[in-house]
Amino acid sequence: MKELAYLNKFFFKYRWKLIPGILFVIISNFFAVVPAQIIRLALDLVNENIALYRLFSGFNRQEIIYDLFGTSLLFFGLLVLLMALTRGIFLFFMRQTIILTSRHIEYDLKNDIYNQYQKLDMAFFRKNNTGDLMNRVTEDVSRVRMYVGPAIMYAINTIVLFALIIITMVGVNLKLALYCLAPLPILAIAIYYVNSIINLKSEKIQERLSDLSSYVQESFAGIRVIKSYGREEQIRAGFAKESEGYKSESLSLVKVQALFYPFMLLMIGLSTIITVYMGGIEVMQGKITAGNIAEFIIYVNQLTFPVMSLGWVTSLIQRAAASQKRINNFLSIKPDIATHPQAITKTISGDIQFQNVNFTYPDTGIEALKNVSFDVKSGEILAVIGKTGSGKSTLANLLLRMYDIDKGEILIDGAPIHQLNLENYRSQIGFVPQEVFLFSDTIARNIAFSLDKMDMPKVEQAAKDAAVYHNIMEFDQQFETFIGERGITLSGGQKQRVSIARAIINAPQILIFDDSLSAVDTKTEETILNNLGKIMRHKTSVIIAHRVSTIKNADKIIVLEQGEIAEIGNHESLLAKRGLYYDLYEKQLLEEEQIS
Repeated sequence: MKELAYLNKFFFKYRWKLIPGILFVIISNFFAVVPAQIIRLALDLVNENIALYRLFSGFNRQEIIYDLFGTSLLFFGLLVLLMALTRGIFLFFMRQTIILTSRHIEYDLKNDIYNQYQKLDMAFFRKNNTGDLMNRVTEDVSRVRMYVGPAIMYAINTIVLFALIIITMVGVNLKLALYCLAPLPILAIAIYYVNSIINLKSEKIQERLSDLSSYVQESFAGIRVIKSYGREEQIRAGFAKESEGYKSESLSLVKVQALFYPFMLLMIGLSTIITVYMGGIEVMQGKITAGNIAEFIIYVNQLTFPVMSLGWVTSLIQRAAASQKRINNFLSIKPDIATHPQAITKTISGDIQFQNVNFTYPDTGIEALKNVSFDVKSGEILAVIGKTGSGKSTLANLLLRMYDIDKGEILIDGAPIHQLNLENYRSQIGFVPQEVFLFSDTIARNIAFSLDKMDMPKVEQAAKDAAVYHNIMEFDQQFETFIGERGITLSGGQKQRVSIARAIINAPQILIFDDSLSAVDTKTEETILNNLGKIMRHKTSVIIAHRVSTIKNADKIIVLEQGEIAEIGNHESLLAKRGLYYDLYEKQLLEEEQIS
């Protein structure tokens, strides 16, 4: 239960909903116990009336006794029906308070998990797969809700009903009560033993489910690649294998439960037999009436469902504990990248300085940047070029503070980047990633993603500056065209340009292009760059590219080689050096001539 202690704050928050729910449980169980006493009175009345009826055999009073007998039975029957109806009303109130509260707690818990996702840094998401992350916020939370709702409701119901019935039974006849309840300690020991097995198997089931979810999510995400290579059968076989693992663990748990529930019924049946036998002896000795036996049998049968639900509740609690443990472990993760308590919040101008920066990816151990130093003034265009794996995208990630550097310092307007308010800083940056991601929404909403509210004139202007306006206007729904998952309905070039429009719509102080013009032709590229020159006047631009034509007009060009700055300067000075940049330029000129 220590894992579930995290939920206590929610119980306190919703205490004024839960306390009435507990009262409704107690009241409903009171009306569950009373009918047994009514039936006892009715049965005793039947015995007395039968004896009286026989006594007045041959007299006129016999008919009066018969009528009174029938009226009394009808009265007791209606009374039992009224008790059942009243209990049903309070059971409805019980569910309306406790079960509804569980939905509120589920909502809060999902928000806690989602907020934690938003806080965690890129290193975490690189190490964890999407399926497992999704499973925490869906399946795990669902199982925890079953604990805070049905499990707690039935647990309280069982405890209250047990207490009321046992107190009533002991009040009637202590000896018979002890005999009736004798099998229950055996049941309690069995439940204690089975608990540990259920807990272990529940954790394994959750792990298997996470693996299965991850496999399915990855298959859906890569469905085009799967179909392109005709690997449907192999993927189906892989899914069957993952599904088989989940099925095996689930069946293993079901087998334990399949033995457990019949054993519980056996114990309850044994209690009924003991009640009839020992009750008969007590009746013959004149200590109780026949109505008391009927009353005790009803009590024992009323305990059947609570005892059965005890096993089910136990299973729910163990599963919830296993899920909450996974959630707690996740919520306890501290992000490496976080805003400092005394962080600086200000409007940046765009001065950037890298001073002897070294960075190694924490999850792979790859040294991406080594002793990198440069500075860019506000209003300048910095270009970064180099071979694949030279550290270009890493530089962009460090500027966005997706990671913290190992050595050296990054200064923004003279202030260390880790001292800036993270949200405020990033809100002033426009970023176009190398791998474009668009949401399953309209084109307009994708472009206006960074705006607090939709502003169509701004959206249209951003689309024009990104040279994608005319493409959008050719669609039937124009800006209201719905983009499929990850922008599947658009071409590669259109996706890149929509992503550019999204980055420039707010005229950011720093604009970062991470090789985001590779999918557009040179003419469109030139149009976009000319428009950017107007938008980013007096602001800083960082353009990462493979093509020299993209960056030749930059104020400063950095050539990266294996994480180090090999050359730095403008286009003309770097050509004059006849080094790496010159070689890249010559090679690309030759390729363009061959293509033409």
